[in-house]
Amino acid sequence: MLSLASVVSSGFALPSGQRIVVSAPSVRTPAITMDGSPLDDILAKLPAPFSSLVSGGAPAVDIDNMPPRNVVITGGANGVGYAYADSFMKRGHNVVICDVRDPSAAVAALEQKHSGPGVGKVLGCVTDVSKVESVMELGAFAKENLGTIHYWINNACINGGRRPMSTLPTQTLEAVVNVNLVGVLLCTKVALDILQAQPGVTSHVFNTVGSGVKGGGTPGYAAYGATKRGLPQLTDSLVKELTDGVPGFDVPKPAGDVRVHTISPGMVFTKLLLDDSTPELRKFPFGVLAAQPEEVGEDLVPKILATTGQGTAVEFLTTDKVLTKFYQKFVEGKKSEFIDDDGNVIKVPGAQYDEMGVRKLYTGQEDNALADEKAKKIAGA
Repeated sequence: MLSLASVVSSGFALPSGQRIVVSAPSVRTPAITMDGSPLDDILAKLPAPFSSLVSGGAPAVDIDNMPPRNVVITGGANGVGYAYADSFMKRGHNVVICDVRDPSAAVAALEQKHSGPGVGKVLGCVTDVSKVESVMELGAFAKENLGTIHYWINNACINGGRRPMSTLPTQTLEAVVNVNLVGVLLCTKVALDILQAQPGVTSHVFNTVGSGVKGGGTPGYAAYGATKRGLPQLTDSLVKELTDGVPGFDVPKPAGDVRVHTISPGMVFTKLLLDDSTPELRKFPFGVLAAQPEEVGEDLVPKILATTGQGTAVEFLTTDKVLTKFYQKFVEGKKSEFIDDDGNVIKVPGAQYDEMGVRKLYTGQEDNALADEKAKKIAGA
């Protein structure tokens, strides 16, 4: 049986040749327990340097008694964006979600779920993040309806499906770049214009990273990986500009203090993950490391609210979680609760699923369909 030590020390090779390598988190989650034993106890029994992989601590912010905050989430009508909105509202914070498709059904579902005193409000608008005018309209809509904006989360992204780049339609490649990179640049610029004009307010912009962020190859997702690789560079550049300025440019100090960060939701059971996936990929790594949107939202929203510094990397798949999941899979032999032994999505009775196996988060959520017969064959459908 594969040992946890070998997985951590050398990384784990995927069928495509990619490797999963554990890296230290920048935002620490609470100790995870397995059968009553804290993860720290398990790490203490491992040879060095494995026990030293987990370190640091989250800022001491009382998020439970935080006054209502206002949040903008792009790509908020589905997946983890919807889960973020759900978690923020549950905690009494107000949200504007946008999507390239009409988010009215998502807004209605969130309103129905969160009604009464102590919960936040939600508004939605149609936005194409790759278009300047559309993003500016989003900014104006959010400012008009929320007033002060405290958090802006650039979550919208697409991957164009898992295909060799040589077979990808050029228009699809263009769309991936326009949404994932140009869209983040445009949204960040509009966010800065609004947030820096808020006197005495400290606000935060979060740019969503994913596969390819550390420069490793992402076969099947070449365009997607390239766009995600650029976001830490953008974030680091803005951190330095906002902190130290740009030599030769005497820019007046803005009224509002803006902090820029990256956020990594990891592998989430959404269209982005399951589109063109094979049974083998669904068994590993998806069946081991992927999570449902609600779990990711409940984990990351408190971390977002607790972020106080500049240039923070907020992550769902921290070293704690990766080590725990690998231990459970390769040492304890634990089976996935989401993927069966044949690589099929385990469907919960009463829940609705689309053709890709993506579970719907609310009534009225649009279906995702496999693109063609080839996609169905790849997926084993």
